[in-house]
Amino acid sequence: MKHDSLSDMFTILMNTETVGKISCIVPSSKVIKEILKTMQKKGYIGNFELIDDGKGGKFRVEMVGKINKCGVIKPRHAVGLRSFINWEKRYLPAIGMGELFVSTPGGVMSHRDATEQKSGGVLLGYIY
Repeated sequence: MKHDSLSDMFTILMNTETVGKISCIVPSSKVIKEILKTMQKKGYIGNFELIDDGKGGKFRVEMVGKINKCGVIKPRHAVGLRSFINWEKRYLPAIGMGELFVSTPGGVMSHRDATEQKSGGVLLGYIY
């Protein structure tokens, strides 16, 4: 039984990238859909589509071979606008390399987009 679909999604993406497959199937949710949109916009994955299985659905994700590491951040830390740099130092290999995913009042976005919109939020995951 799966309890954390976001963690499952990051694990599946990381394992698929490590093995070198060209696509994978990940669980579906609204948060996962928004994170996949952000990953696609930043160039980490290719296209993705919803597969309706009569239950919750799943996403088929095309890989492009640009993920070195990705993961979920637990516990979910509340982060202010000025403290993104500290979290970059903690989870990313270098400042300016990779993305932190943040749930803000304006939706799920990368930490760079949240900084441009001058919004804080809750950390969900990272990728580089």
